[in-house]
Amino acid sequence: MNILLILVSLFFGSSDGDPLKKLLKHYNTESVPYVYVDQVETFTNSHLLDSRETREFEVSHLRDAVCVGYDSFNLETVLNLIPNKQDTVIVYCSLGIRSEDVGEKLQEAGYSHVYNMYGGIFEWKNKDKVVYNSTGIPTEEVHAFTKDWGQWLHRGIKVYK
Repeated sequence: MNILLILVSLFFGSSDGDPLKKLLKHYNTESVPYVYVDQVETFTNSHLLDSRETREFEVSHLRDAVCVGYDSFNLETVLNLIPNKQDTVIVYCSLGIRSEDVGEKLQEAGYSHVYNMYGGIFEWKNKDKVVYNSTGIPTEEVHAFTKDWGQWLHRGIKVYK
């Protein structure tokens, strides 16, 4: 049996509390403050950075987001894209785990208004928000990363390519 499934079963077996909150608490240190899905659209003049890989981003992403990757993350790219380190930067990934790592790198580089989107694109879609494919057209498809992580996506069409 997959070790992640065992971990998830043991870790989230109790009926009390929010399972997503428990998952994020397990993987994250909360070093990058969370911004919640319903708050994202209230930020004006902010930059959305998608810390998933290109294959995930091409399936769907948030409007106006820029793919900066995770394994392929390059700080120089962000420095060129967002030269003002006082600008608001919102980083997201599938669930908000990889985006915390990228957010930490941005903080270390001197960005002072960095936020991690709680629950990532999965929570965005679970809240019935619109995502866009590589041609800018709204889509129901969301790259679910792996079958294990895909269990957190409750709306939309899961893609694993």
